[in-house]
Amino acid sequence: MKKPSVDQDPDLEAHSTAAIERHLARRPRAKKMWELLTGDAEVQAGWRMANYIASTKLGMNDHGRTHATVATASALTMLDLLDGSPFVPDIIAGKFGDRDDAALVVLTAMLCHDLGNMVHREDHADLGVVLVLPLLDRLLPQVYDDPQKRTAIRSFILSAIYTHHGVPKPLTIEAALVCIADSTDMTKGRGRVAFETGSITIHSVSALAIEKVEIKKGAEKPIGLLIHMSSSAGIFQVQEILAPKVRAGPLADAVDVIAVTSEKANAAGQTIVSGIRMQGAKFVPLHRGSSGRATQR
Repeated sequence: MKKPSVDQDPDLEAHSTAAIERHLARRPRAKKMWELLTGDAEVQAGWRMANYIASTKLGMNDHGRTHATVATASALTMLDLLDGSPFVPDIIAGKFGDRDDAALVVLTAMLCHDLGNMVHREDHADLGVVLVLPLLDRLLPQVYDDPQKRTAIRSFILSAIYTHHGVPKPLTIEAALVCIADSTDMTKGRGRVAFETGSITIHSVSALAIEKVEIKKGAEKPIGLLIHMSSSAGIFQVQEILAPKVRAGPLADAVDVIAVTSEKANAAGQTIVSGIRMQGAKFVPLHRGSSGRATQR
């Protein structure tokens, strides 16, 4: 049997790339950084090596270019959803820059957050800071002439990379977006490679149960994450991977997390619960109403 590629579905990457470019249409500095990073040979090699170590050597899910691109699209979507809410990006609140600068920080940190994996999975966030620092010193001067602003932007980016696992906790809104978006890339396409190459774990199995992650305006909160599952196995991804990252930083009260199983799975009796919703430190069950929609008990 042919060994699967360590890369994810190219259609997923293309869709995410298009979403990123839409978000950057009126953000010239962030768009310039996007072009610099995606066209940089060192960054491209870093993505490939990070994925080789994580996926090929350790049997983990994708940690390369596609994951970085998908997560970046999610982070920028959530950043836009915060517009008009009390959750103002720290770059703006601290008077370090504007929304274009906030988008550049989120985009850059998200694209580079896993580069530390090219050395080792252990302490990869720490390693990432070390590896990305000279990269930023090479690329940021092409976007920012002012050394003081450039240094502030670099600080925000490195802080987000360092805290993208949620431990230590993210301190800025930008870092929290990176932390949360990292875990929104949980669909079955990401888990299939690990599963098919023989890494059958709760991580790969639960990832295969995630059909789609919708990011949209929440009913009562600025951001709503709606996770569609084909079976209850996907709850592990939601409760153990995504939820701790949502709770870790300053956006804990800004994100509504709901996970629902498909009507097909419920009708076939293939699921234990119809859905769950995060409420603070716990999850509460949802049930299907007469309309077929999942509602809170």
